Amino acid sequence: MGQGRQNVLVLYLANSALDSPVIGWARYNGAGATRHMSGDSDDPPYASGLDALRDGWRLIQASQLLPHARGEEFDLAYLKYEFFFEQWIET
Repeated sequence: MGQGRQNVLVLYLANSALDSPVIGWARYNGAGATRHMSGDSDDPPYASGLDALRDGWRLIQASQLLPHARGEEFDLAYLKYEFFFEQWIET
C-alpha cells in the first residue's frame, strides 16, 4: 500500500442542513496535484454539502449549533455553518 495524502474541503453553507446551498469554500490539496486558493473560482466546487458526500468526500466536522445572543440574531460578521470534508488520495 502506497503512502497517502489528505485533501481538505471547507464548505460554508447557508444554514445547518447539508443540502443547503454553499455560500463560501476553501480547498487544500495535500496530494500536491493541484493548487487552489480561497476565492480562486466564481463557482463553488459543489452546490451543497450533500453533493460533496455523494462525490466521495467524508464529512469530518460540522459547526456546533449555537443560538445567537439576544440582539445579535442578524449579525453577519462570520459564516456560521462551516463543514469540513476530507478525501484520502493514495500516492
